[in-house]
Amino acid sequence: MIPEDLRYTAEHEWVVGADGGRLRVGITHFAQDALGDIVFVQLPVVGAVVAAGEPLGEIESTKSVSEIYSPVSGTVAARNESLGDTPEVINTDPYGAGWLLEIVADDPSAVDGLLTAGAYRELTES
Repeated sequence: MIPEDLRYTAEHEWVVGADGGRLRVGITHFAQDALGDIVFVQLPVVGAVVAAGEPLGEIESTKSVSEIYSPVSGTVAARNESLGDTPEVINTDPYGAGWLLEIVADDPSAVDGLLTAGAYRELTES
């Protein structure tokens, strides 16, 4: 459950290029599985400036509340508004309909410094 075409953070976020130079961000299957049933998501507003490695929101599950970390620095361009009504879609489709937000990166090449699928697999298997 680790798609090869994505990049990853050690905090279990994934990143993929989206339309218009945006980067789409979500949490991994590993993260949603560890969290359990997701019941609430708090995301930054469109236009918010985020910094790589810094918290940008929270995910609440029946087990705990976990922070979401920004994989890159930039500006929030979109957020998945449907998660307000159906946050549980993150559990069923973390790499598709369960995406969290899109960021216009200050430096799009920053994605190259994130973990490859192989490196993320090693991290989660150790």
